Amino acid sequence: MNPHVETPTWAQFWDAYELFEDPILCALIAGGVLGFLGVYVVLRRMVFVSAAVTQSAGLGVALAFFAEIHLGMHVDPTLGAVVLALGATLVLMLDPARLRLTRESVLGLAYALTGGAAILVGDRISQEAHDIQGILFGTAVLVERPQLLAVMWAGGLILVIHLWWFRGLTFASFDRTGAHVQGLPVRMLDGVLMISIGLMVGVSARALGALPVFAFSILSAIAALMLDLRLPWTFFLSTLAGAAAGVGGYLVAYFYNFPVGGSQTVLASALVVLALAVRTVKQALTHGRA
Repeated sequence: MNPHVETPTWAQFWDAYELFEDPILCALIAGGVLGFLGVYVVLRRMVFVSAAVTQSAGLGVALAFFAEIHLGMHVDPTLGAVVLALGATLVLMLDPARLRLTRESVLGLAYALTGGAAILVGDRISQEAHDIQGILFGTAVLVERPQLLAVMWAGGLILVIHLWWFRGLTFASFDRTGAHVQGLPVRMLDGVLMISIGLMVGVSARALGALPVFAFSILSAIAALMLDLRLPWTFFLSTLAGAAAGVGGYLVAYFYNFPVGGSQTVLASALVVLALAVRTVKQALTHGRA
């Protein structure tokens, strides 16, 4: 932060609120929905799935710019992000044992390949270098209205489906044997969950950047899970933490002149530290009474 730059005031923020309304709404919705999905990601130990899918979304955006500039083909960057994110999700759903590979090996390959390819493609489209940096690290300050609408529609659809099928999705995710015995369509429910993650990561990465999207999809859930609450409350708190990190990070970036994606990521991490402190105090009080 440059010490010679005057810190903006709340009055200036509200005067120019129309400029910030779309990115703040986008961060609120994306952070909340990714925070909700993050409980599945963390409890099912799919953290690296989220990392690989976000990198794939970044590559999708870079390829869309490349096609526009070098091949004369117009491809919407949001479509590119969603297609690559869903493609990576479907690949990661396949059973790697048939190829004598472990799931961790496939995840590592997908993460490294898509991350490296995004850098290489970005190197050939210097005209859009700022946009590529925004996608990879979340440095974009403004969100275009089509990007906000994509996040709103995708987030709303995903939340409706997940709240409607909440019991089935959680049962199939955390007690697969019991779900099979009860006759639930476990593979179909797994598919719904993975496609939800791929779709939400794709549209959110185009609007906010891969780094904060990855943070929302894991750190919010880690903070909520540290408090040892009942599962519905854990989902609620993780949703709230993701939304708070999205909006709070944007405000920190505005008032202290930091990059948006970095501010959102650090704030999401700070919520984990806060949850750890609450957990420590809670355990100390419990042991003190014993």
